[in-house]
Amino acid sequence: MLVLGIETTCDETAAAVVRRHSDGRGEILSDEVLSQIAEHAAFGGVVPEIAARAHLDVLDRLVARALAKASLEMSDLDGIAAAGGPGLVGGVLVGLTMAKALALGAGKPFVAVNHLEGHALTPRLTDGVTFPYLLLLVSGGHTQLIAVRGVGDYVKLGTTIDDAVGEAFDKVAKMLGLAYPGGPRVEIEAERGDPERFDLPRPLLGRAAPDFSLSGLKTAVRLAAESVAPLTATDVADLCASFQAAVVDVIIDRVRAALRVFRERFEPPSALVVAGGVGANRAIRRALMRLSGEAGLRLAVPPPALCTDNGTMIAWAGAERLALGLTDGFDFAARARWPLDANAAPALGSGRLGAKA
Repeated sequence: MLVLGIETTCDETAAAVVRRHSDGRGEILSDEVLSQIAEHAAFGGVVPEIAARAHLDVLDRLVARALAKASLEMSDLDGIAAAGGPGLVGGVLVGLTMAKALALGAGKPFVAVNHLEGHALTPRLTDGVTFPYLLLLVSGGHTQLIAVRGVGDYVKLGTTIDDAVGEAFDKVAKMLGLAYPGGPRVEIEAERGDPERFDLPRPLLGRAAPDFSLSGLKTAVRLAAESVAPLTATDVADLCASFQAAVVDVIIDRVRAALRVFRERFEPPSALVVAGGVGANRAIRRALMRLSGEAGLRLAVPPPALCTDNGTMIAWAGAERLALGLTDGFDFAARARWPLDANAAPALGSGRLGAKA
């Protein structure tokens, strides 16, 4: 089964082709990604209209390149998948429209993929992970702990009640005057800093429910920075190291809580899986490796290029869904919000009691 995947939910334009073999193994035939960092750097963050226009300018060429690198024609494909949300609606519309047009013109099945499902299923492509497994999804917009029981079968065990982990990294970087994108800059600074210099809080540590809260930690960093202002290069490095150490402690504690809940509610997980852009952080990876060893679990983390947004994860999720006979109509509408677990109650304290978290 050969599937083209298109990803345009934020500031990466991506197209890829994957092959799903009959035994469930996956193979990446091409993976094209064009980042928009330069376009958004002056604004210190992603500007939705600029992102949508950038997707529109390059997506057709990127799709053509992905097909050429895979040595395929449109007629060779078995399906076309596109991220249908959640994300910036303008960008999502660009990818969906392209995928629908290609599918209609070539007479191929169309699959609208939940962007989060793309992250959730990627370790089945890269590491051959079997269901069920515990997913830690950590990115700029999402921080969730999810029981992945099958394709389309997801149970949210925990989430953030305020900032996502990646969002907290980016906001700390901005308050310390680090360049965009902030998350990787904080990690670089932390490598040369003293993680014990600033005594920062570890929110929700020890709580039974595996939820996250990062806003208080972010505020503590700001107050610590103000207490030693004007900041020297050493101050910045120490603040980054102290912040990152606190985040690592919180993540490990929350994952431990999620493992307890998982084992109480379901069968033991086959693995601990990490997905999302923050999964590329080396300090977080090392800590999770130690935790998985203690828990007797396999740790599966996709390569860094497949942790951030990419077309491969969309193509693979599309192939997994197509293998089960799941397709979508051309009337599928772009979604700004699209929870993996539609039945999950909002996290207490999130301020979203009237909507699905």
